[in-house]
Amino acid sequence: MKKRPSVRSQGNTAEMASSDQQSLVTEKLQEEAYEEKHVHEVYQQIAGHFSSTRYKAWPIVKRFLTELTPGAIGLDVGCGNGKCLPVNPNVFIIASDRSENLARIAVNHQPHSAIVADILNLPHPDSFFDFAISIAVIHHLSTPDRRIQAIREILRTLKPATTEAPGGKVLLYVWALEQKTSRRGWDKGDQQDVMVPWVMANNFPKDGLTDQPKVFHRYYHLYEANELERDIINAGGRVLESGYEKDNWWAIATR
Repeated sequence: MKKRPSVRSQGNTAEMASSDQQSLVTEKLQEEAYEEKHVHEVYQQIAGHFSSTRYKAWPIVKRFLTELTPGAIGLDVGCGNGKCLPVNPNVFIIASDRSENLARIAVNHQPHSAIVADILNLPHPDSFFDFAISIAVIHHLSTPDRRIQAIREILRTLKPATTEAPGGKVLLYVWALEQKTSRRGWDKGDQQDVMVPWVMANNFPKDGLTDQPKVFHRYYHLYEANELERDIINAGGRVLESGYEKDNWWAIATR
């Protein structure tokens, strides 16, 4: 006959569970603080200069947007300066960015709207949108779980497929590890979690008091081949198409 666990052992189990929960909360706060320092704060400071270097949509992004059905409603999650918003005047896009300074620039692309929002907690209803894009954003999240959670959150907002209509689709872009021929020179086998410098040009002084360039460092997770597809599947999505373009991995997915 098995002995019943003692009150003390039950208490120990409860204490262990409480300790584990506390550790998870602490870990999450550390991850958020890391991204705040090495991603969000940086983009707040470099928004104007960054925007001046971003002026047209990449070819696969342009193709995805121009092939949409007229009247479609979608999201641009992590829109930056909104360079993708004017691509197809026959669709309506609700853009969002974690950087308030970038969202203020993007809002100029009327009639589309731009708001400040967190990719891990989007202020949008479930199963509502015909499409979404998230270009060069997911790689700024600092853990595998957070990257998968971000993809899951975007998928949540898309219309599911029915017998009458296909479901909503999302186009995702992330920086590739395999870019040996680029000026960065990364390749398979290199470190995937890196800090990438952004040099503020002399004519964009942050405080107006100095002409010396300032260097900011942004966190990136460099995706290896097939990693984006795995993250989409782990987020509950289905990959429709994927490929490589100009040092980036991309994928089109649905729920």
